[in-house]
Amino acid sequence: MRSLFSSLRRALFFASTVAVCLNGTNAGAADRIVLKYGLLQNSISVSELSTLAETGKVSDSLETSLNRLQQNPQDIRRTLTQPVNVNPILLDRVLNSPAGDLILDQIGQVVSTSSNRANRQALRSALVLSATRDGQISLIEVIENYPSPEVQVDAKRLADAYLQLQRLRDSVQAIQDIWENLNL
Repeated sequence: MRSLFSSLRRALFFASTVAVCLNGTNAGAADRIVLKYGLLQNSISVSELSTLAETGKVSDSLETSLNRLQQNPQDIRRTLTQPVNVNPILLDRVLNSPAGDLILDQIGQVVSTSSNRANRQALRSALVLSATRDGQISLIEVIENYPSPEVQVDAKRLADAYLQLQRLRDSVQAIQDIWENLNL
């Protein structure tokens, strides 16, 4: 009975995430990013970072922020846009497991809420929503889909977050391979 409720909860969460995605609304999505680099930090709009990711164009305020943080805009762009292919249904299952909590905690050291509360839930939502659209996740999508008005990003460890996404993909792929072998 307990597993039935657990499965139902995951299915409802996934269905609601898909519904939000298909409606195209970004209600509750992040508007601002606080880029942190060691003791330095600077706030920028998500739209400025999205423009960098999509077009390579750097706004004056973003350029000032990245210079202040000693970050190359094109390096940031590459890291933000590198896609990680993942099955969204299996991703949801993995992220709702103890192993998923560990992965979310690791990514949460780089991308987090400003209050450092509900990081797991926020990341889980942003990751699944990002994967639902096209079976891929990129860091810019996670940031754009982050369900908090402000998201904090440790710019110094941004590449670490991408590596965590790759590890997450590998975990999901391993589960998918096992599942396919069991269904033969």
